[in-house]
Amino acid sequence: MNGILYLEDGTVFYGKAFGKQGTAIGEVVFNTSMTGYQEILTDPSYAGQIVNMTYPLIGNYGTSSSFNQSKKIYAKGFVVKELCGKGSNYTNEEELNEFLKKMDTIALSGIDTRALTRKIRSCGAMKCIITSEELTIEEMESIIKNTEFGIEQVKEVSRTEIEHIKGSGPRVAVLDFGIKNNILENLKNLGCDLTIFPYDSTYEQIMKINPQGVFLSNGPGDPTSIPEVVEIVKKLVKVKPTFGICLGHQILSLAFGGKTYKLKFGHRGGNHGVYDIERDRAYITSQNHGYAVDPASLEGKDVVVTHINLNDNTVEGMKHETLPVFSVQFHPEGAPGPEDSAYLFDKFMDLMDNAVDAKAI
Repeated sequence: MNGILYLEDGTVFYGKAFGKQGTAIGEVVFNTSMTGYQEILTDPSYAGQIVNMTYPLIGNYGTSSSFNQSKKIYAKGFVVKELCGKGSNYTNEEELNEFLKKMDTIALSGIDTRALTRKIRSCGAMKCIITSEELTIEEMESIIKNTEFGIEQVKEVSRTEIEHIKGSGPRVAVLDFGIKNNILENLKNLGCDLTIFPYDSTYEQIMKINPQGVFLSNGPGDPTSIPEVVEIVKKLVKVKPTFGICLGHQILSLAFGGKTYKLKFGHRGGNHGVYDIERDRAYITSQNHGYAVDPASLEGKDVVVTHINLNDNTVEGMKHETLPVFSVQFHPEGAPGPEDSAYLFDKFMDLMDNAVDAKAI
């Protein structure tokens, strides 16, 4: 079926619809990864967004349940230049088109994704409709004007019940803002005894398990939309070693009195260069965020910037000068390098071990 992509500034792209038939509304963003389309689609951090892939051929290795980062697709829609209808890989269980149908996700192929990406880079991320229905331009314009975006996204993706994953190592309280399966796997592989809490859990509920460390996960949207979480984190960092990733990093900055701001078009892909100031080394990282921490807002807050983005010099990591607390903006569980940034999980383990040793003295 024919499909249309309509941007809020009136720009129209024509393509071919696949996946679920219908209409999707969201914020259009672009991802520069060459592979990992299934992980991208099932990453809860993409809630509310229509993902435009810059790599021209998508679907060439099919899909596999082992690649899923959550129980469903949270992205609103998917846009590609060319869809490969036959996946060639020994892990392939289902073609991408069928996977998207099963996951109720609307997609378009045949779009000039390079032109769309250049549009987003010039004008910034914007509201978008993709549809296989016979909607007029006037109807799509009206839908965009009358649709609210980005409301309660963390609530949409977070667990609703506390979950325990038994391990032989330190007890870790994981605050779920939309956590990816790969992050939990990294913590499990280190032996951590994990208790995963919904985003709106209270300080008392978290402290009831007497965690040896606190992990703040990735997630979608604006960190200032969940001020109640920031207040809880303010208490947690004073008593427990804490590690934050992506949205967790932004929440930590707010907890220490910093500020965040929305990037023009965000960082999304598996090839983003980051400089680790302490190690004097550059890393290739996996990223997915639309907001960043204002470095000027951290001045005088006992917080030190530890990582810088090599493309635009935005803050990619920080640590507290006296408390056992640190965070990164990128996703260290991703393996574009491969596994370049896995040392950060070891750093978290060391912080928890040292905290236990200090109490024993």
